[in-house]
Amino acid sequence: MFGVPDLRDLGWTDHFARAFAPWAGPGVVAGRVALEHNHVLRVLTESGEQLAEVSGRVRHEAASRQDMPAVGDWVVLRLDDGGRCQIRAVLPRTGRFARKAAGDTTQAQVVAANIDTVFLVSGLDGDFNPRRIERYLLLTRESGATPVVILNKADVADDVDDAVALVEGLTPGVPVLAISAADGRGFDALDPYLQPGKTVALLGSSGAGKSSIVNRLVGSKVLPTRSVRESDSRGRHASVHRQMIALPGGALVIDTPGMRELQLWSVGPGAADTFGDVADLAAGCRFRDCRHKQEPGCAVKAAVEEGTLDAARYESFVKLDDERVAVEKRQEERALLEQKRKGKVISRAIKVMQKSRGR
Repeated sequence: MFGVPDLRDLGWTDHFARAFAPWAGPGVVAGRVALEHNHVLRVLTESGEQLAEVSGRVRHEAASRQDMPAVGDWVVLRLDDGGRCQIRAVLPRTGRFARKAAGDTTQAQVVAANIDTVFLVSGLDGDFNPRRIERYLLLTRESGATPVVILNKADVADDVDDAVALVEGLTPGVPVLAISAADGRGFDALDPYLQPGKTVALLGSSGAGKSSIVNRLVGSKVLPTRSVRESDSRGRHASVHRQMIALPGGALVIDTPGMRELQLWSVGPGAADTFGDVADLAAGCRFRDCRHKQEPGCAVKAAVEEGTLDAARYESFVKLDDERVAVEKRQEERALLEQKRKGKVISRAIKVMQKSRGR
């Protein structure tokens, strides 16, 4: 699928060139991860696709799961004519979309790296969920990428304009585009984000139509699609792996499986942007550390009671803030446990050294 005459076609920039320079040498090339499957990665290079495995050194030096190569990452690749190539390093990222890994583990999972734009895809059918859009938007802003909300399936919706207006009210300053992957309406509005060498990631729940969007952008069925249930417009994952695909116009799109869990990992300035209306109200609270629950003099709660702040939006804010606090607490606990573990390792090493000197 890929004919790669130049790394810049894959999003290569001076940033990555400087980071790669110390690694340059015979048999070593730069490449970009396009697909991961069962710990084997498909990496795109100037000489074409290469299958690669992560070196033991990278695995050993990775502080956590988030430091391992992800789709969209630029990597240092040691070529091997007789077998699989070896990834020797991951070049510093310009950004990443990360979530808390599914389950009870306290680790970040990088969904996609080095992204310019994130298309947050929601179906204008039973899949339409403004609260989910808020959650995706919050994580996208933390990634450093530009968010664009895509409301797909405009061909089956009777109130497209109302849905667009609703989402625009929740996401000031964020483009909200209604399209239909089924008949192609609205796709011209995507062109400004699909420039040569630029990377766009599609994120959304299963059944939202991400794979169908990619297929229409490519002009052929390169990804499988599946029908959704009529009861709730949800479907099984059509995409089962994150993968990067080149479009005829030169842009790159990263398709991702629908995520059943999208838990926060870190929340910084993106929260104030996503809930700017709540942040403005919070400036009027009596206490600077107000959590907007039971505290007296809470301007946010007062706005809900007066009807100037939508109750559902308030509940969404509180839920996400509670989740943020819980994740941060687990991260602190994990850091303390890791610190204790390292302390024990160092202590044992000192005892062994002292014992050997005493002999």
